[in-house]
Amino acid sequence: MTPRELTLIVAATSKMGIGRGGTLPWTGLKKEMAYFARVTKRASPGSRNAVIMGRKTWESIPPKFRPLRDRMNVVITRSTGLNAEGGSLVGSVEGAVEAVAKAEAQRAFIIGGAQIYKAALERKEAKRILLTRVLSDFECDTFFPVQLDETGKTGGWERKSKEELDRWTGEQVPEGVQEENGTRYVFEMWEKTDS
Repeated sequence: MTPRELTLIVAATSKMGIGRGGTLPWTGLKKEMAYFARVTKRASPGSRNAVIMGRKTWESIPPKFRPLRDRMNVVITRSTGLNAEGGSLVGSVEGAVEAVAKAEAQRAFIIGGAQIYKAALERKEAKRILLTRVLSDFECDTFFPVQLDETGKTGGWERKSKEELDRWTGEQVPEGVQEENGTRYVFEMWEKTDS
């Protein structure tokens, strides 16, 4: 049994930049990080969700926050020497999907990095992207593999309404432009339009 859906969750600039030098190019977005935590943790009683990430993403999480609490952590790596205490190590997105299915996780979230996003997007289970669109401009050297532009329809993906985002996340997501520490952003949900 495999998960019915994979949801990619990402913060990206208008040019789809997601990182610089192995870290986020913006800092201090506590409300955005709280949104990420709530959405990836929210599961039915007795269930839990999974977060799937690459080794670099795992290592970018400060050790005191690893593994991400109240979620199954799955780390994709080719390295046999990685110590991902509290996380499950697998060698591919396929292996991650199998581990999540075996654990019967309620929802599976792909949380980065760029290579993991790309591999996940090639799978039929990739149905949704929760995008925090960072409106402020940052220099990036790592990019999300799909250009989700302002038109709301692009490359087999369509931006959904605020009401649909609220319903899917199970909360009233803040509407419109948010700002923290001089960085402006909006929350969006995109769904695949073709199978």
